Amino acid sequence: MSDATPADLPETLAGIREDFVALSVADRLQLLLEFANDLPDLPARYADHPELLEPVPECQAPIAFFTEVTPDDEGTPRVQFFASAPPSAPTSRGFAGILAEGLANLTPEQVAAVPGDYPMTLGLAEAVSALRLRGMSALLARAKAQVEQHSRAR
Repeated sequence: MSDATPADLPETLAGIREDFVALSVADRLQLLLEFANDLPDLPARYADHPELLEPVPECQAPIAFFTEVTPDDEGTPRVQFFASAPPSAPTSRGFAGILAEGLANLTPEQVAAVPGDYPMTLGLAEAVSALRLRGMSALLARAKAQVEQHSRAR
């Protein structure tokens, strides 16, 4: 498991982790469901072109995502994460919701620094299967790789 402390994580991801680990196992699942319900709809540019989304075959559910790296008003590159997962896959949707919130507006360097085992630090190992946790880690790894590709292309 990562040696990264909450202080090493971007503020939003650290806060999400703190929220999860402060809860009982049952309440962690409830929080995961809240993230699933809060997963934003895809912008039309992706909803109308699902072929632009990268699938995550490591996940048990059909989940796909796309990241964007665009400059903010000061010219600093910022990341956005978009994902699609069916409502019948709340675990996958929940983790996608965590990444949508946690990666939003980070710089590519901050995304690259997110520990690959971040999903394992949420205290969900007692609540979801190891296979699902591996899917969550794969989603993060693929998102980080896509952000790196966007950054190199700039």
